Amino acid sequence: MLEVLTKGAGTAAHPTPLLFVHGGWHGAWCWADNFLDFFAGRGFLAAAVSLRGHAGSGSPTPLKSCTIADYVDDVAAAAAQLGASPAVVGHSMGGLVVQKYLEQHDAPAAVLMASLPSRSAGRAAVAFRIMRRHPTLSFRSYTGGTVADLVNTPRLAREHFFCDDTPESVVAACAERLQAESHHGGGLHMRLQPDQVTTPLLVLGGAEDRAVSTRAVHATARDYGTQAEIFSGMGHNMMLEPGWPLVAERIQAWLAGLGI
Repeated sequence: MLEVLTKGAGTAAHPTPLLFVHGGWHGAWCWADNFLDFFAGRGFLAAAVSLRGHAGSGSPTPLKSCTIADYVDDVAAAAAQLGASPAVVGHSMGGLVVQKYLEQHDAPAAVLMASLPSRSAGRAAVAFRIMRRHPTLSFRSYTGGTVADLVNTPRLAREHFFCDDTPESVVAACAERLQAESHHGGGLHMRLQPDQVTTPLLVLGGAEDRAVSTRAVHATARDYGTQAEIFSGMGHNMMLEPGWPLVAERIQAWLAGLGI
């Protein structure tokens, strides 16, 4: 059973629902803190899915063996519950899931926030960046421990997901909820086909993101024939950083431009 958190209801002005897809180590809770209320308050049905094995969602197989293809199935299942084809918003690993989802499903619009890159070399760079910083911890996490150990302290959570100015209370609250992740969550060997995607895309990144570089964000945008927008003073977790309202407002304005 998938956990799908919902807020609000569709209105005549905004009949298209929004479906938010979290990144690695996270769950639907990361959207519930700010984004679901924001968009529900503006007349949208806003929903966030916890991918299998995350937060309140069960999994028929061990989490460590789940694949991006499994997560794509989860997004499709959650979308089917919403009554209309949703605009999809994916963060980090969730952005990779959304990219693959769009190759197989129609959507009126999609947003990639600090998404894992469209190219496998870019995704490998994200993984190697973590390994270079913490080689011993990385080895131990992938062999005898859990990959949650890479992120689940306030110090590590800030290093990977937040800028230096984010209040410690926000970082600590996030770190407390971070969990294990699939060994396949980086999709290192997955081939994407941007030329198969016709959905309008908004690509966003953070200038102080220490997980996905702005260079990678720009490269992803180019692959989809658009231009990335980079938010200054923003780390990786763009939905939880103090500047999150600016991100939400930009998404709302972009959707309005599409008539959504």
